[in-house]
Amino acid sequence: MYPVAQNTWVFILLTCVIGGGAAFMAGRGLALKWRPVWQLVFYMLLLGAGIRFLHFALFQEPLVHPYGDAAWRYALDTAVLMAAAFLGFRLTRVRQMVTQYHWLYRKAGPLAWREKA
Repeated sequence: MYPVAQNTWVFILLTCVIGGGAAFMAGRGLALKWRPVWQLVFYMLLLGAGIRFLHFALFQEPLVHPYGDAAWRYALDTAVLMAAAFLGFRLTRVRQMVTQYHWLYRKAGPLAWREKA
């Protein structure tokens, strides 16, 4: 097993940077196609399994174990991916709403819009 410091760098690089970038783009893509946000959950569960497999295949980390450390690592990986995907989805949806319906809505921050008075 690798030292904790190396596991931290592997997590940051593989899960946060590579997986988070893919999740952000997936969220953006779903928003551009006007898909509902609940579809993100399904896709991020699959992407989380893929990232967990890369941890297993490249760095000999545990793949699955229903009660062990691997289940918590999968949950953490998937939570990070979902956060990145929801961020990409929401940023894109706000831009869509204020651009396509400019007579109805205006920006109320980077993650929200509101009706024009």
